[in-house]
Amino acid sequence: MEKNFKLSVAIATFNEEENIRTCIESIQGIYDELVVVDGSSTDQTVKIAKSLGAKVYVIDNPPIFHINKQKAIEKTGGEWILQLDADERVSQKLAKEIQFIVRAPEQEIERYQQNLAHKELFFRHQQLIEKRDGKIGLNHGEYVAFFIPRLNFFLGKYLRFGGVYPDGVIRLIKRQKAYLPAKNVHEQFIVKGKVGWLQNDLLHIADPSLKRYLMRNKRYVSLLATELKEQRVGKNIMQYINYMFVKPIWWFVLTQIRHKGILDGFQGIIFSFFSALRYPRAYLQYLKSENLCV
Repeated sequence: MEKNFKLSVAIATFNEEENIRTCIESIQGIYDELVVVDGSSTDQTVKIAKSLGAKVYVIDNPPIFHINKQKAIEKTGGEWILQLDADERVSQKLAKEIQFIVRAPEQEIERYQQNLAHKELFFRHQQLIEKRDGKIGLNHGEYVAFFIPRLNFFLGKYLRFGGVYPDGVIRLIKRQKAYLPAKNVHEQFIVKGKVGWLQNDLLHIADPSLKRYLMRNKRYVSLLATELKEQRVGKNIMQYINYMFVKPIWWFVLTQIRHKGILDGFQGIIFSFFSALRYPRAYLQYLKSENLCV
């Protein structure tokens, strides 16, 4: 495999014919190599990706999608790798910022990090992620991975409140310096170096319709139910009350009041409501899988 590319793009897909063209078109001109790992799509995803110059590898579609994301990363040959989902779009400002980072010397990247426009917001968000997932990266060495703030599109509007923004996701990584363990849909990259931030938004066309949101949400609920089983969460009246009432009410109030989700209008309210419902839905699914009742 050729290894002298400056920037490769890695995308994992499954039935993304509605998204893949726009995703690839948003990055035209900034990459040296485009790799798509497709999980045996039954639509036109593969055909469209090939027509746009992608190297396409068709394999199985595992339940944990990060498996195919990591495989896409491993098939690239670039010094830097931009990992994208098919429903994400790179704006022109973000494209220029990515080009700057992959060509800048380490000293210039360090100066750039010190002068980020929303530095405090980004680092505070990173602290919350690390509180949940553990320390990400190292405090020394060179920058080898970057979070990108993500704007999530929901029912016709980009959400900016409710704890949804900046929704930092590591998307730009240096070759062999970061990888996905591929054990959990919400897991973070394991990073062997320092982690920084880009400041221009990645547009995430996640849920243009309620149907698409509910489809994705169903998958997350199933994964949460699996986690409850692995953690051997109690099957008693106290946990029933906790997951059926306490957690969803707490989450709705937290996102709507403390994180000002109400400022996103009815989209923000609907998003918080269905997000809160993942707790009782997952717990009931967990009990059902165990053939138990409270």
